[in-house]
Amino acid sequence: MKIALIQYAPVWENIDINIQTLTAKIDQLESDVDLVVLPEMFSTGFTMKPDLVSETENGKAIKWMIETAKSQNIAITGSLVISENEKYYNRLFFVFPDGNYKTYNKKHLFSLTGEENVYEPGNDKLIVNYKGWNICPLICYDLRFPVYSRIVDKAYDLLIYVASWPDQRIYAWDTLLKARAIENMSFVVAVNRSGKDALENKYSGHSQVIDYMGQFIQEPMIDEQIVIVTLQKEGLEKARNRFAFLDDADQFKIR
Repeated sequence: MKIALIQYAPVWENIDINIQTLTAKIDQLESDVDLVVLPEMFSTGFTMKPDLVSETENGKAIKWMIETAKSQNIAITGSLVISENEKYYNRLFFVFPDGNYKTYNKKHLFSLTGEENVYEPGNDKLIVNYKGWNICPLICYDLRFPVYSRIVDKAYDLLIYVASWPDQRIYAWDTLLKARAIENMSFVVAVNRSGKDALENKYSGHSQVIDYMGQFIQEPMIDEQIVIVTLQKEGLEKARNRFAFLDDADQFKIR
C-alpha cells in the first residue's frame, strides 16, 4: 500500500484556508497513492472551542474529503470537530475512493487541557478493511494507552495515529509509537501537525512510519513535509509466522 503522510501547520480555526492548502498539496501527489493521512483536527487545529468551528457530517470539511477521495481515486483519513445531537466529537473519518466512509470517535480525551469537558468520548475501536489491509485508526492521546491499542486475534495489520502532539512531549510520542509497533507486530503510520497554534504551542511534527519489528521506514519528519511510503504486507505476514509472539498474548476484555 502506498501512503502519503501530510504534515502541515493548520491555520487556527479556519476551515476554508486549510481545505485550500490541503487541496493544493494533494493535487501534487503521485497518481498511484492509495491512502492520504492527515493530522488530528486537520481543518481547524486542535481547538477547545467547538461551538465556533464544528460541522455536521454534511459540513464542508467532510464534503471536501469525499469529493477529494472520489476525484483523486484515493482513501483519505483525519479527524474533524463534529457536532451531533447537541454534543461535540473529535471524530476521525476514513473515506474510501467511492466516497463512502467509516468513523471513529476519539476514546481517550486529553484531561490535561480538559478535553473531556468539551467533547464526548467514543466507545468502540474501528477496524477498516481497505485493499486487503486491516487498518486500526486512532487519535493522539489514545497512543498512551497500550491496552486500548493492543491487537487481538491479529485483527489489524496497520495502526494509524493522527495527532496534534506538541514539542514539549515529543519524546513520549516517538517512544510510544515504537512500543505500539513492536508489541503489536504491526506497521504504524503516525501523522502529527507542525507549526504553532494560537496558544503558542509548538509542533515540529515527527510524523513517521515504523515497521512490525520497530524499525523506521520513515524517520521522524520536521516542519511541513509530505512523504510517501510503500508498505508490503508479505513481510509482515512472514514475520508474524516466524516470530509468533502474538500467539502468546494475554486474553482480556476492555470495560
